[in-house]
Amino acid sequence: MTKVSQKSMSTQAWAELLVLGCIWGGVFLAARLALNEVGVITAVAHRTFWAALVLWTVVIAKGLTLPRSWRLWGVFMVMGLLNNLIPFALLNWSQLYIESGLTSIFNATTAIFGVIAAAIFFADEKLSPRKIIGVGFGFLGVATAIGLENLTQFDLRSIAQLAAITATISYAFAAVWARKHLSDQHPEIAAAGMLTCSAVIAIPAAILVDGPISFDLAPVTIGALTYISVVATAGAYLLYYRVMRMAGIGNLSLVTLLIPPFAIGLGALVLGETISSNAYAGFALLALGLLILDGRIMTWLRRS
Repeated sequence: MTKVSQKSMSTQAWAELLVLGCIWGGVFLAARLALNEVGVITAVAHRTFWAALVLWTVVIAKGLTLPRSWRLWGVFMVMGLLNNLIPFALLNWSQLYIESGLTSIFNATTAIFGVIAAAIFFADEKLSPRKIIGVGFGFLGVATAIGLENLTQFDLRSIAQLAAITATISYAFAAVWARKHLSDQHPEIAAAGMLTCSAVIAIPAAILVDGPISFDLAPVTIGALTYISVVATAGAYLLYYRVMRMAGIGNLSLVTLLIPPFAIGLGALVLGETISSNAYAGFALLALGLLILDGRIMTWLRRS
C-alpha cells in the first residue's frame, strides 16, 4: 500500500465509484446463485477463465505489448493465487454456510489486513497512532460481526466466517506482492496475466474436485457466472483503474464501504436473507475504522 494524497472527486468520479460498489456488491448474490448448481472451484474456474479472455481482448485491442518473460509469468502466478484463486474459493465456500451480506462485511476487512501487511513488509508504511486506532476499530468490528460466542461452538458457520476473513488476508498479501513486483506493469496486462494463471490452476482443480465442467446449466446459473466473470471481474477491473486515474487510490478505497450495503440489500431482496444486529454493528465499527485509516475523520475534525 503506497502513501497517496486524496484528490478532490468530480461528480462523474463519485458516480462511477458508486457503480463499482454496486457491481462488486452484486458479486456475492451472483456467486451464491451459481453455487446452487456448480461447485466452489468450478465457479472460480469460470470466473477467472472468462474474465481473462475479456481482458486479453482489451489488451490486444489497445495494442499493448504482451508479456513474454518467464519471470513475469511466475509473478503473475503468485499474484493469481493470492488475489484470485485462494480468496475466490474461500469466499465461495463461506457463502454455502453464511449469508452473502455477512460475507461482504468480512470482505471489507481487506483494508484492515492490508495496513498490517504493508507495515510488516514496507519501511514507509509503519503503524502510526492513527493506523493503530483504525485497525483496532476494524478488529472490534470483526469480533462484533462474528459474535465471540460463535467461536466457542466452532461449527461450520464459524469456520465459514473464518474462511471469509482468511480470504481478505490473502488479498492483503496480494497487495504487498503487487507493490513489490507489478508496479511497473500496465494494469490491464497485470490483471489479465494473473487471471490467466488462476484459470490454468482452477480448471484442472475444478475437474478433480467437482467433476467434469458442464455447460448444460440453468439460465440463472449461466447469467450468474457471466456476471461474476465478465461484469464483476473483467469489467470491474477496467472500471477500477478508470476511477483510480480520476480520483486517486485514496478516494478509491471508499468503495470498500459501498460494497456491503449493496450486497446486504440484494441478499435480502432476492434470497430473503436476514443478518443479525451484531453484523450491522460490526460493519459500523469496521466502517469507522476504515475512515480513521483513510484519514478522513481526522480531516473532518480539523475542519470542524
